[in-house]
Amino acid sequence: MARKRRGGRSAQTPASSAASRPPPPPPAEAAPVDALVLILRRLPPADLLRAALACRRWRRAASLALPRAPPLLGYFFHPQDTPPPPPMEADKRVLYPAAFAPLDDASASPRLSLAFAPDAARGFAIQDVHLGLVLLLPSKLPEMLLPRILVLDPASRRRALLPPPPRDAVPNDRWRRTRHVIGVAVLSRAHPSRLCFEAVCLAVDGDRPRAWVASVRDGDCTWRALPRSKEVKVDFDPVWFEKRCVHAGGKLYWHICNSGRMLVLDPRTLELSFLLAPAELGDHFCKYRIGETPEDGRLCIASMEEQELQLWVRGDAKWSDNGWLLERKMRMRKVLDRVPGLPRDMKSRIISTYLVPFGDLEA
Repeated sequence: MARKRRGGRSAQTPASSAASRPPPPPPAEAAPVDALVLILRRLPPADLLRAALACRRWRRAASLALPRAPPLLGYFFHPQDTPPPPPMEADKRVLYPAAFAPLDDASASPRLSLAFAPDAARGFAIQDVHLGLVLLLPSKLPEMLLPRILVLDPASRRRALLPPPPRDAVPNDRWRRTRHVIGVAVLSRAHPSRLCFEAVCLAVDGDRPRAWVASVRDGDCTWRALPRSKEVKVDFDPVWFEKRCVHAGGKLYWHICNSGRMLVLDPRTLELSFLLAPAELGDHFCKYRIGETPEDGRLCIASMEEQELQLWVRGDAKWSDNGWLLERKMRMRKVLDRVPGLPRDMKSRIISTYLVPFGDLEA
């Protein structure tokens, strides 16, 4: 009831200031778990670990936000001098020490380096980076000799120099003088806290490939030679094999120059086979690279010819091309025109935009 002031005027009760304020936002605890997981998935690994320390609910959401595969922090590479424009060729190729390039912000990513083994890594070139291990081979070695393998763990700063397979690993080894070593790769790793892993050295004996498997347990290395493949016949010069493999879809792939097929190794069964690329690419000698899609990890092939990018994914359908489906086709001319420093003439641009193996040099 309003009270009357002196002079006959009634005094109105002032409205509460709280009624005009907007309602407070709901606390973070009110957010659904699914929404919280989607938010935490956008955080880098270091921030995700900090968020997991907030409370039990956030710890449970952070465990669901963890990627199924180890996060890709960056890649190792050997810096190279800028080559002269074609048709000129470089006089001498210099092998520089390997460097690490983080994919995320350099301040958030760990500072990985191979500087802890400068003497051991001198004269060695990177052949494979997988599961946190870096495999290096001597840069100058005859391709018929089974090599020593230098293994480095940049996170724990541990290293191991694996000896070559023993000469008596293959009884009556009549391919010793004609053997062609393709490359080495990481097969599996028991635990990141220990230097326990398996590596493979792939070679061609005669016209059949053979896998040599090294099992390393806390510094002790044992080799075993598998029989020559009966399913795969190398009816071309093995020099056309690319030395570095690609880890994709749980298997290992070696590209073959000017070929419409790839050599595949299944780490679980250690069986070798050929995989055909789309006939549209292989029959026209198009350059292509195999890898995984970043969204869902599907096996894919990318190719760029005449400034057109094609993305093929693995799938079974009546209109598939050797088991591949064309998912995307994009014209890249306008995009490449905006890249600073990219050559304008077509020949130099094709060389500069050649697709390198993706998914094979992760850390």
